[in-house]
Amino acid sequence: MELPSRKRLMIFSGSSNEPLAEEVAKILGVHLGGVERSVFANGEIYIHYTESVRGADCFVIQSHCHPINFHIMEQLIMIDALRRASAKRITAVLPFYGYSRQDKKGRPREPISARLVGNLFLAAGADRIASVDLHTGQIQGFVDVPFDHLTALHLFTDYLSGTLDGPTTIVSPDSGRVKLAARYAGHLGALVAFIHKRRSLDARNEVAALEVVGDVEGRHCIIVDDMIDTAGTVTAAAELLKERGALSIRVVATHGVLSPPAVDRLKNAPIAETIITNTLPVPADAHELGNLTVLSIGPILAGVIDAIFADASVSAIFKGENT
Repeated sequence: MELPSRKRLMIFSGSSNEPLAEEVAKILGVHLGGVERSVFANGEIYIHYTESVRGADCFVIQSHCHPINFHIMEQLIMIDALRRASAKRITAVLPFYGYSRQDKKGRPREPISARLVGNLFLAAGADRIASVDLHTGQIQGFVDVPFDHLTALHLFTDYLSGTLDGPTTIVSPDSGRVKLAARYAGHLGALVAFIHKRRSLDARNEVAALEVVGDVEGRHCIIVDDMIDTAGTVTAAAELLKERGALSIRVVATHGVLSPPAVDRLKNAPIAETIITNTLPVPADAHELGNLTVLSIGPILAGVIDAIFADASVSAIFKGENT
Protein backbone atom coordinates (compact mmCIF):
# COMPACT_ATOMS: atom_id res chain seq x y z
CA MET A 1 0.00 0.00 0.00
CA GLU A 2 1.27 3.47 -0.90
CA LEU A 3 0.22 6.78 0.60
CA PRO A 4 0.69 10.00 -1.38
CA SER A 5 3.03 12.55 0.22
CA ARG A 6 0.98 15.20 1.98
CA LYS A 7 3.33 17.83 3.35
CA ARG A 8 1.58 20.44 5.41
CA LEU A 9 3.09 23.79 6.39
CA MET A 10 1.96 25.36 9.65
CA ILE A 11 3.26 28.60 11.15
CA PHE A 12 2.70 29.58 14.77
CA SER A 13 3.55 32.77 16.61
CA GLY A 14 4.57 33.41 20.17
CA SER A 15 3.38 36.56 21.91
CA SER A 16 6.49 38.70 21.42
CA ASN A 17 6.21 39.85 17.79
CA GLU A 18 2.93 38.73 16.24
CA PRO A 19 2.90 41.40 13.49
CA LEU A 20 6.11 39.94 12.06
CA ALA A 21 4.71 36.39 12.15
CA GLU A 22 1.50 37.57 10.49
CA GLU A 23 3.52 39.25 7.73
CA VAL A 24 5.49 36.05 7.12
CA ALA A 25 2.31 33.96 6.98
CA LYS A 26 0.69 36.41 4.56
CA ILE A 27 3.69 36.29 2.21
CA LEU A 28 3.54 32.49 2.23
CA GLY A 29 -0.22 32.50 1.62
CA VAL A 30 -1.14 30.70 4.84
CA HIS A 31 -2.86 31.66 8.07
CA LEU A 32 -1.17 31.59 11.44
CA GLY A 33 -1.96 28.35 13.21
CA GLY A 34 -4.42 28.44 16.06
CA VAL A 35 -2.85 28.52 19.50
CA GLU A 36 -4.26 29.53 22.85
CA ARG A 37 -1.74 31.27 25.12
CA SER A 38 -2.37 32.32 28.67
CA VAL A 39 -0.62 32.79 32.00
CA PHE A 40 -1.67 31.28 35.31
CA ALA A 41 -1.99 33.44 38.41
CA ASN A 42 1.46 32.34 39.61
CA GLY A 43 3.11 33.29 36.29
CA GLU A 44 3.28 29.83 34.70
CA ILE A 45 2.67 29.71 30.94
CA TYR A 46 -0.13 27.67 29.38
CA ILE A 47 -0.20 26.64 25.70
CA HIS A 48 -2.95 24.80 23.80
CA TYR A 49 -3.10 24.29 20.02
CA THR A 50 -6.63 24.64 18.75
CA GLU A 51 -6.13 22.50 15.62
CA SER A 52 -4.37 19.25 14.76
CA VAL A 53 -0.64 19.45 14.01
CA ARG A 54 -0.12 15.71 13.45
CA GLY A 55 2.31 15.10 10.61
CA ALA A 56 2.76 18.82 9.92
CA ASP A 57 5.96 20.75 9.23
CA CYS A 58 5.68 23.36 12.01
CA PHE A 59 7.50 26.66 12.43
CA VAL A 60 7.34 28.57 15.72
CA ILE A 61 8.30 32.25 15.34
CA GLN A 62 9.32 34.08 18.50
CA SER A 63 11.57 37.11 18.99
CA HIS A 64 13.46 37.04 22.28
CA CYS A 65 12.64 40.52 23.52
CA HIS A 66 11.72 41.96 26.91
CA PRO A 67 10.70 40.13 29.09
CA ILE A 68 13.24 37.86 27.45
CA ASN A 69 13.08 34.91 29.85
CA PHE A 70 9.29 34.74 29.52
CA HIS A 71 9.42 34.72 25.73
CA ILE A 72 12.12 32.05 25.59
CA MET A 73 10.14 29.84 27.96
CA GLU A 74 6.92 30.42 26.01
CA GLN A 75 8.58 29.28 22.79
CA LEU A 76 10.05 26.21 24.50
CA ILE A 77 6.63 25.20 25.82
CA MET A 78 5.08 25.73 22.39
CA ILE A 79 7.70 23.42 20.87
CA ASP A 80 7.17 20.79 23.57
CA ALA A 81 3.41 20.84 22.93
CA LEU A 82 3.98 20.36 19.18
CA ARG A 83 6.29 17.41 19.78
CA ARG A 84 3.75 15.74 22.07
CA ALA A 85 1.04 16.37 19.45
CA SER A 86 3.03 14.40 16.81
CA ALA A 87 4.22 17.23 14.58
CA LYS A 88 6.46 15.75 11.88
CA ARG A 89 9.17 18.43 12.06
CA ILE A 90 9.55 21.47 14.30
CA THR A 91 11.65 24.49 13.40
CA ALA A 92 12.29 27.19 16.00
CA VAL A 93 12.50 30.53 14.20
CA LEU A 94 14.33 33.06 16.37
CA PRO A 95 14.57 36.42 14.59
CA PHE A 96 16.67 37.49 17.59
CA TYR A 97 18.54 34.83 19.57
CA GLY A 98 18.41 35.62 23.28
CA TYR A 99 21.64 35.47 25.33
CA SER A 100 23.70 35.48 22.11
CA ARG A 101 26.26 37.86 23.63
CA GLN A 102 27.06 35.28 26.32
CA ASP A 103 28.77 32.97 23.82
CA LYS A 104 32.05 32.51 25.70
CA LYS A 105 33.61 32.94 29.11
CA GLY A 106 35.11 36.38 29.65
CA ARG A 107 36.11 35.70 33.24
CA PRO A 108 36.44 32.60 35.44
CA ARG A 109 33.20 31.04 36.75
CA GLU A 110 30.97 32.60 34.07
CA PRO A 111 28.34 30.61 32.14
CA ILE A 112 28.10 30.18 28.38
CA SER A 113 24.41 31.03 28.30
CA ALA A 114 24.08 31.05 24.51
CA ARG A 115 24.89 27.33 24.46
CA LEU A 116 22.47 26.66 27.30
CA VAL A 117 19.66 28.30 25.30
CA GLY A 118 20.48 26.08 22.32
CA ASN A 119 20.41 22.98 24.52
CA LEU A 120 17.01 24.01 25.89
CA PHE A 121 15.55 24.12 22.38
CA LEU A 122 16.91 20.65 21.64
CA ALA A 123 15.49 19.32 24.90
CA ALA A 124 12.09 20.84 24.08
CA GLY A 125 12.01 18.99 20.75
CA ALA A 126 13.21 21.40 18.04
CA ASP A 127 14.48 19.60 14.94
CA ARG A 128 15.95 22.76 13.42
CA ILE A 129 16.76 26.34 14.44
CA ALA A 130 16.84 29.48 12.30
CA SER A 131 18.02 32.88 13.49
CA VAL A 132 19.04 36.22 11.99
CA ASP A 133 22.50 37.80 12.30
CA LEU A 134 23.83 36.02 15.36
CA HIS A 135 26.18 37.96 17.59
CA THR A 136 28.84 35.37 16.70
CA GLY A 137 28.63 32.63 14.11
CA GLN A 138 30.05 30.02 16.50
CA ILE A 139 26.59 29.75 18.12
CA GLN A 140 25.59 27.59 15.16
CA GLY A 141 27.94 24.93 16.50
CA PHE A 142 26.39 24.90 19.95
CA VAL A 143 23.64 22.50 18.87
CA ASP A 144 23.66 19.16 17.03
CA VAL A 145 20.74 19.91 14.71
CA PRO A 146 20.67 22.03 11.53
CA PHE A 147 21.05 25.72 12.41
CA ASP A 148 20.27 28.20 9.64
CA HIS A 149 22.07 31.49 10.10
CA LEU A 150 20.18 34.18 8.16
CA THR A 151 21.44 37.66 7.40
CA ALA A 152 19.93 41.06 6.68
CA LEU A 153 23.06 42.08 4.73
CA HIS A 154 21.35 42.27 1.33
CA LEU A 155 18.30 43.99 2.79
CA PHE A 156 20.52 46.78 4.11
CA THR A 157 22.81 47.06 1.08
CA ASP A 158 19.83 47.27 -1.28
CA TYR A 159 18.47 50.15 0.82
CA LEU A 160 21.82 51.90 1.20
CA SER A 161 22.86 51.62 -2.45
CA GLY A 162 20.09 54.02 -3.41
CA THR A 163 21.04 56.60 -0.78
CA LEU A 164 24.84 56.90 -1.07
CA ASP A 165 26.01 60.40 -1.90
CA GLY A 166 29.76 60.68 -2.23
CA PRO A 167 32.81 58.88 -0.81
CA THR A 168 31.73 56.35 1.82
CA THR A 169 33.43 54.39 4.58
CA ILE A 170 31.85 51.40 6.33
CA VAL A 171 32.84 51.51 9.99
CA SER A 172 33.00 48.53 12.32
CA PRO A 173 32.35 49.60 15.93
CA ASP A 174 35.07 47.20 17.07
CA SER A 175 37.73 44.92 15.62
CA GLY A 176 35.40 41.91 15.78
CA ARG A 177 33.05 43.31 13.13
CA VAL A 178 35.65 44.16 10.49
CA LYS A 179 34.76 41.09 8.40
CA LEU A 180 31.11 42.18 8.38
CA ALA A 181 32.08 45.75 7.48
CA ALA A 182 34.18 44.41 4.60
CA ARG A 183 31.15 42.57 3.22
CA TYR A 184 29.11 45.77 3.26
CA ALA A 185 31.99 47.66 1.66
CA GLY A 186 32.26 45.06 -1.08
CA HIS A 187 28.60 45.53 -2.02
CA LEU A 188 28.68 49.32 -1.79
CA GLY A 189 32.12 50.09 -3.24
CA ALA A 190 33.23 51.71 0.02
CA LEU A 191 36.31 51.76 2.25
CA VAL A 192 36.54 50.03 5.63
CA ALA A 193 37.48 51.44 9.04
CA PHE A 194 37.04 50.28 12.62
CA ILE A 195 36.91 51.72 16.11
CA HIS A 196 39.36 50.60 18.75
CA LYS A 197 37.36 50.47 21.97
CA ARG A 198 37.63 49.35 25.57
CA ARG A 199 34.70 47.66 27.33
CA SER A 200 34.48 47.46 31.11
CA LEU A 201 34.54 43.90 32.46
CA ASP A 202 32.80 44.92 35.67
CA ALA A 203 30.02 47.15 34.30
CA ARG A 204 27.53 45.99 31.70
CA ASN A 205 26.92 48.14 28.61
CA GLU A 206 29.74 50.61 29.28
CA VAL A 207 32.07 51.35 26.37
CA ALA A 208 34.85 53.85 25.68
CA ALA A 209 35.73 54.54 22.02
CA LEU A 210 39.44 55.24 21.78
CA GLU A 211 40.58 55.68 18.18
CA VAL A 212 39.56 55.28 14.54
CA VAL A 213 41.63 53.00 12.33
CA GLY A 214 40.96 53.87 8.68
CA ASP A 215 40.07 56.80 6.42
CA VAL A 216 36.97 58.71 7.58
CA GLU A 217 37.83 62.40 7.19
CA GLY A 218 35.69 64.07 4.53
CA ARG A 219 33.70 60.86 3.95
CA HIS A 220 30.16 59.63 4.69
CA CYS A 221 30.41 56.98 7.40
CA ILE A 222 28.07 54.05 8.00
CA ILE A 223 28.50 52.17 11.28
CA VAL A 224 27.42 48.52 10.99
CA ASP A 225 26.66 46.21 13.93
CA ASP A 226 24.41 43.27 14.75
CA MET A 227 22.39 45.10 17.42
CA ILE A 228 21.78 48.37 19.22
CA ASP A 229 21.05 47.74 22.88
CA THR A 230 21.70 50.77 25.09
CA ALA A 231 23.38 52.49 22.10
CA GLY A 232 26.56 53.18 24.06
CA THR A 233 28.78 51.60 21.41
CA VAL A 234 27.32 53.32 18.34
CA THR A 235 26.93 56.76 19.92
CA ALA A 236 30.51 56.72 21.25
CA ALA A 237 31.66 55.68 17.77
CA ALA A 238 29.57 58.44 16.15
CA GLU A 239 31.05 61.11 18.42
CA LEU A 240 34.56 59.93 17.59
CA LEU A 241 33.86 59.86 13.85
CA LYS A 242 32.51 63.41 14.02
CA GLU A 243 35.69 64.52 15.80
CA ARG A 244 37.73 62.88 13.04
CA GLY A 245 35.95 64.87 10.31
CA ALA A 246 33.24 62.54 8.98
CA LEU A 247 30.79 64.34 6.64
CA SER A 248 27.78 62.37 7.90
CA ILE A 249 27.15 59.34 10.09
CA ARG A 250 24.53 56.65 9.78
CA VAL A 251 24.04 53.49 11.82
CA VAL A 252 22.90 50.10 10.53
CA ALA A 253 22.00 47.29 12.94
CA THR A 254 19.81 44.24 12.43
CA HIS A 255 18.37 44.11 15.94
CA GLY A 256 16.92 47.21 17.57
CA VAL A 257 16.89 46.14 21.21
CA LEU A 258 16.88 49.82 22.25
CA SER A 259 17.02 49.34 26.01
CA PRO A 260 16.99 52.58 28.06
CA PRO A 261 18.73 54.98 27.68
CA ALA A 262 19.20 54.12 23.97
CA VAL A 263 16.59 56.53 22.62
CA ASP A 264 17.98 59.49 24.56
CA ARG A 265 21.52 58.66 23.46
CA LEU A 266 20.51 58.37 19.81
CA LYS A 267 18.57 61.65 19.99
CA ASN A 268 21.66 63.51 21.19
CA ALA A 269 24.24 61.78 18.98
CA PRO A 270 25.50 63.18 15.65
CA ILE A 271 23.70 60.43 13.71
CA ALA A 272 21.78 61.35 10.54
CA GLU A 273 19.86 58.05 10.31
CA THR A 274 19.49 54.87 12.32
CA ILE A 275 18.44 51.85 10.26
CA ILE A 276 17.20 48.64 11.90
CA THR A 277 14.88 45.75 11.06
CA ASN A 278 11.74 44.44 12.75
CA THR A 279 13.33 41.28 14.16
CA LEU A 280 12.29 42.84 17.47
CA PRO A 281 9.24 45.00 18.13
CA VAL A 282 10.22 48.67 18.13
CA PRO A 283 9.78 50.21 21.62
CA ALA A 284 7.11 52.91 21.81
CA ASP A 285 9.54 55.68 22.78
CA ALA A 286 11.74 54.89 19.76
CA HIS A 287 9.04 56.31 17.48
CA GLU A 288 10.12 59.71 18.82
CA LEU A 289 13.28 59.35 16.74
CA GLY A 290 12.59 61.20 13.54
CA ASN A 291 15.60 59.62 11.84
CA LEU A 292 14.70 55.97 12.60
CA THR A 293 14.14 53.68 9.60
CA VAL A 294 12.73 50.17 10.12
CA LEU A 295 13.11 47.64 7.30
CA SER A 296 11.08 44.43 7.29
CA ILE A 297 12.82 41.09 7.69
CA GLY A 298 9.52 39.35 6.87
CA PRO A 299 10.28 38.52 3.20
CA ILE A 300 13.62 36.97 4.21
CA LEU A 301 12.02 34.80 6.91
CA ALA A 302 9.27 33.77 4.49
CA GLY A 303 11.81 32.77 1.85
CA VAL A 304 13.79 30.70 4.34
CA ILE A 305 10.71 28.96 5.72
CA ASP A 306 9.62 28.14 2.18
CA ALA A 307 13.09 26.72 1.40
CA ILE A 308 13.15 24.59 4.56
CA PHE A 309 9.65 23.29 3.86
CA ALA A 310 10.63 22.39 0.28
CA ASP A 311 13.98 20.89 1.40
CA ALA A 312 15.76 23.45 -0.77
CA SER A 313 18.99 25.35 -0.13
CA VAL A 314 18.85 28.15 2.41
CA SER A 315 22.35 29.46 1.73
CA ALA A 316 21.43 29.99 -1.93
CA ILE A 317 19.00 32.70 -0.82
CA PHE A 318 21.92 34.66 0.64
CA LYS A 319 24.43 33.77 -2.10
CA GLY A 320 26.58 32.00 0.48
CA GLU A 321 27.03 35.13 2.63
CA ASN A 322 25.11 33.83 5.65
CA THR A 323 28.02 32.08 7.37
